[in-house]
Amino acid sequence: MSDPTFGISITRIDNEPRPAVWSDMAVVGIIGTAPAADDAVFPIDTPVFMYSDDAAKRTALGAEGTIAGALNLINAQLGEFQVAAKVVVVRVAEGTDADETIANIVGDGSTTGLAAFIEAGPLLGVIPRLLCSPGFTSQREGSNANAVCAALPAICAKLLAHAVVDGPATTEQAALDWRETLSSDRLIPVDPAVKLLAGTTETVVPMSPAVIGIAVRRDHEKQGRPFHSWANQPVRGIVGPSRPINFSLTDGATEGQRLLANNIGVLLRGEMGVETAIASGGFVFVGTDNAGEDDLWRFYNVTRGRDFIHLMFLRTLRYYLGRFNITGQTVQAVVNTMSFALRDLKADGDILGYEVKFTRDQNSPEQLRQGKFTINFAAEEAPVLRYLGIQSARYRPALDALLDDLLAQVDAVTG
Repeated sequence: MSDPTFGISITRIDNEPRPAVWSDMAVVGIIGTAPAADDAVFPIDTPVFMYSDDAAKRTALGAEGTIAGALNLINAQLGEFQVAAKVVVVRVAEGTDADETIANIVGDGSTTGLAAFIEAGPLLGVIPRLLCSPGFTSQREGSNANAVCAALPAICAKLLAHAVVDGPATTEQAALDWRETLSSDRLIPVDPAVKLLAGTTETVVPMSPAVIGIAVRRDHEKQGRPFHSWANQPVRGIVGPSRPINFSLTDGATEGQRLLANNIGVLLRGEMGVETAIASGGFVFVGTDNAGEDDLWRFYNVTRGRDFIHLMFLRTLRYYLGRFNITGQTVQAVVNTMSFALRDLKADGDILGYEVKFTRDQNSPEQLRQGKFTINFAAEEAPVLRYLGIQSARYRPALDALLDDLLAQVDAVTG
């Protein structure tokens, strides 16, 4: 359209910084068995979205298998003003034994089993980023790794997800031996299991759904931002751990402390009147670590937080692609968009500081000519407080003050 000879022309200028767009990091992915499920509602090896309190889908799922119980345990952990968790369910065929079921969970690496989670985004419009496979992550043959734990890191990397995996829940040594087979900052190991009471019957079930339920609760408490750990949080709806874990806040030579030192999250019992216990009562989950090798990225709240930042930039900055030419205004708009988003995270205490730069050494005329430029950013996620050192000493100046007071009182009496 040409400009009028006599009139008004209005052009919208669209080079302002974009508002940050966040991703939901608390969508749960559960893979397991439900042998009595309605095949039409929950087809095998197919991701199905549901809310954890959806009565119709819960009925279609049936009460048998591992998925229904996991949903119950997740729901038990939800906090104030939370109605349900968002869940992607992948149902696999129940094998004749655990090994066959594990093979079905691992799947073919492309469409079945765990790979079905990859299709959740295109098919359902949600991406699960808190995964679990309760009951099938501890079994091993000899010194081999569990097959599900071996397959999970690749799936998690594609989804930018983390998986909570259950240990053997038998002995401390068995838990440590199992831990030695894990190596991924996207795996969060936990041990032991939990005890539930159904009527008068006591059962033992994996703890991972409870931990994931805590994660959903904590993200909700923090307005969807996953920068906070799940440690020192109550575990609800259970009657106890599958085995007692000895623990002391002040003594590293306890089973709980040794498991934590090896990055295994634990379930502890509160003890009334015991100051070195984790709480005065109830049951508490304590765990801050993932199973990666790099201590710089040891805390799962840090790795989840960095996923959140990366996804935020992907969702926010894609708007610029193809719409804008590379100009000074475009570069400044991108830099400002990133800076403002990180500024808000710092203001909320999610990160301690940040830096966003456009530099000559990362860009060249040849790159610009090809429609490319690079922005450097650095941010420091807030570490979780897991150790508090207190130094106790005598205070001699108090005696000087006491002596001054005594002298003043004597002087007042004697004149």
